[in-house]
This record gives sequence, structure tokens and C-alpha cells, in this order.
Amino acid sequence: MKKILLLLSIIPLLLACHQTTEQQDDFYLQGAWMLRQVDYPYGRTKHYELKENGTYCMIYDGDSLFYECFLTTTPSGLVVKPCGKATVTLVDKGGGQLLYLEDGDPHPLSLNGDSLTIQRYGILLSWLRADSLYQEWGSEIRDIVGKEQEGDMAADAKCYFLSVKERQQERTILWLALVTAFIVVMSLTAAYYNHKARHQLQLQLHQIQDVQAHRPQAVRQAVASVESQFFASDAYATLLKRMASGERLKEDEWGEVEQHLKSVYPGFASQLRSLHPMSQLEYQVCLLIKLRIQPKDIAAVLARDVSTISTVRSRLYKKVFARKGGAKDWDDFLMTIGT
Repeated sequence: MKKILLLLSIIPLLLACHQTTEQQDDFYLQGAWMLRQVDYPYGRTKHYELKENGTYCMIYDGDSLFYECFLTTTPSGLVVKPCGKATVTLVDKGGGQLLYLEDGDPHPLSLNGDSLTIQRYGILLSWLRADSLYQEWGSEIRDIVGKEQEGDMAADAKCYFLSVKERQQERTILWLALVTAFIVVMSLTAAYYNHKARHQLQLQLHQIQDVQAHRPQAVRQAVASVESQFFASDAYATLLKRMASGERLKEDEWGEVEQHLKSVYPGFASQLRSLHPMSQLEYQVCLLIKLRIQPKDIAAVLARDVSTISTVRSRLYKKVFARKGGAKDWDDFLMTIGT
């Protein structure tokens, strides 16, 4: 389970980093490049801008293959017109100078940070790295050009539209799938640990019942004697009088109640707390029930309705035994533990 949770926690990171990790390989050209300027031998210069009239884009797969297309933008997405793909051989001549062999034809190439210049037959083509485009649409553009190249690449190759809205919908669906998977795994994990906790609780109940069933007669008599002495003592009579007054107990007085209980039932508190996590109210109700205090007096001392005290007991029975039961069923169970 822990391995599954760890995997789910890193899926978003893996998805976000998938495209960028491709660029972290030791390649010069890996990624997307946008054509920004073309300088002709006779002095004319032409500028390209994606957001205006569109521009050419090259998607490099390492330093050995590139996919070229013409891109234009619309308010709702990106229009891709495939141009072709070619194999590349790159020779490092040192000093940032590279020899670029495109389908066997040599072209000088210089690389300076995010700027790339390629000379083709006396024409200088200046490109800028486009990381955001590569991360967003790189694989789609590469697939479009690659499939078109496998067919009959004509001069009037058809265009393809990449919708921003569809991409957002894909991301929403992906995140919903991840969230759903996470919820399912968490639910299964919770069910597993609930089942495990339930199994441990059943073992504890069986142990308690087994101890009670196999208690020697001498021990039974000793316990009965201690109970009889306590419930006939002046201390218990004082406690009953204090309960009947209906005044709320102070913190130190609750300590006295616990001491009385411990003197008669030394294992009660530890066994009770081991069965199920309890609130202070639930614990105090159990202490007073074990000491034979009437529910109406418990309600008065705890400043609760009698119905609330009844609900606490029946709810505890259901938590521990995983089945419905009344307040009396819980009281009967409390009488069997702690000695």
C-alpha cells in the first residue's frame, strides 16, 4: 500500500517533467526551435513571428532527426502544416562551431545559448529555442509530421489544428483520473487498516472472554469479596451521595473516582482504552457505569440528558462489536472486564 501511495504522489511530478527531461539529455539541438529571421545574400532580411503571420518550427529528436512544419496561431489553438523530416549528422568543430549534415548535405551551424544559426546555400536562418512550445505540443507536432511523411508529402499538405480547449479538457480528465485513483487507493487503504484494526479488536475481545471463562474459582471468590467490601464501604456510600447531589465533579474528584475503580478493578481502565479510542465523555460514562452509578445520576453529574448517556453507551457497543446493541448490552459487557 505504501508503495502505491508513493507512486501516486509522484505521478503529477513525472507528468510535469516528462517533456523537460527529454531536453536534459546531452544533445545540442534537442527540443523545438522557431524561425525568427532569414538573411539573404543580397542584403534582404525577412522576419517571422508566430503570433503574426506564423513561422517555421523544427522539432529535433536528439541530434539525429528533425521534424519541420509551419505554425500559425488562432485564438483557440495552433495550426500545423507539415513540411517534412530529415536525418541529421552533427559534427562538433569546437568553439561553438558545428558542421550540420542534413540528409547528407553539409551546412555550417553555430549555436549560442538559445540562438541557432544554420547556413543553407548562402542563406542564414536564425532560430530561437522554444521550450514552452516543445513542452506543450512537441510530441503532437512530431507525430503529425511523422505520419504525414509516411504518406505522400505534397506541397499542399493538409493542415492540422491543435486545440487549446481540448488540451485543457485532456488535462482536466487526467487530473480527475489521478484524483479518482488516489481516492480509490486511499479508500482501499482505509478499508485494509479498518479490517486489520477490527481483527485486532476481535482478538482482544476473545482474550478478555477467554480470561473470564477460565478464571479459577478461587480468583472468582476473591474478586467477589473485594467487590462486596467496596460496595458496602463508607467510601462508596459517600460516592453515591456525591453522585446523587447532581453537582459536576472537579478534576481532582475524577481522580478519586478512578482510584476507587482501580482498587476494585485494577485492569479495567487499560482494557477499556485498548478496545477503542474514547472521548473524555465516553470514558467518564464507562467509569461510572462500572461503579454501578445510575444513568440518571450520571446525566446530572455530566450535565447531559439521560438520552445522551444512553446514546453514548449504545454507540460504544456498535463501535466495539460492529453491530447494533442497546445501552444495556454495553453495560453488561463492562461488567465482564477489568478484573
